[in-house]
Amino acid sequence: MSYLLVISAGMGTPSSSRMLGDRLAAATVEAQSVRSEIKVLELRDVAVDLAHFYTSHVPSRALQDAFDLVGKASGVIAVSPVLNAGVNGLFKLFFDLLDEGVMAGRPVLLAATGGSARHSLAIDNAMLPLFFYLKATVAPLPVFAATDDWGSGESGLARRIAAAGRAFAELVQARPATDYADEFADVPDFASLLDPGSL
Repeated sequence: MSYLLVISAGMGTPSSSRMLGDRLAAATVEAQSVRSEIKVLELRDVAVDLAHFYTSHVPSRALQDAFDLVGKASGVIAVSPVLNAGVNGLFKLFFDLLDEGVMAGRPVLLAATGGSARHSLAIDNAMLPLFFYLKATVAPLPVFAATDDWGSGESGLARRIAAAGRAFAELVQARPATDYADEFADVPDFASLLDPGSL
């Protein structure tokens, strides 16, 4: 069964980024004619693994499982808190270390959270160029949620989430992603080729 993957770079518990991702996933599933399962990847759970992989180039089992989740998702909802006018470092590091071809053609819905609406341009300025570079198929209605949006009623945020979910559901149904397979998986890495003991 296909599934939607929520990737949250929120650091707190509870996290507003995770809450936004959950609500976007629910709205997407609600709008689908064929309901998808929802899976969640909390990047804080693999933060140490990402740091080790950055220096060792050897992914842990947990990190490899996280990468595999992305490579098999029919669509990805990517949510980051905004820090210093951009995504947080954990979010950027994860997508920097993900194999470049994994996101190619994969539908993605971008979302972010921040203290005030003045941070909303981070989606256009920081997230959009990243996912264009990764050749993802970006949904047309990203969602930014400021602290004030979580107040009583939330009517504006609820409308934006519902609209984004409908648009993303249409995109996922029209352009379902295929499982990612690394075409260079069987090629020896350069370090092993230089090791005289491997000859």
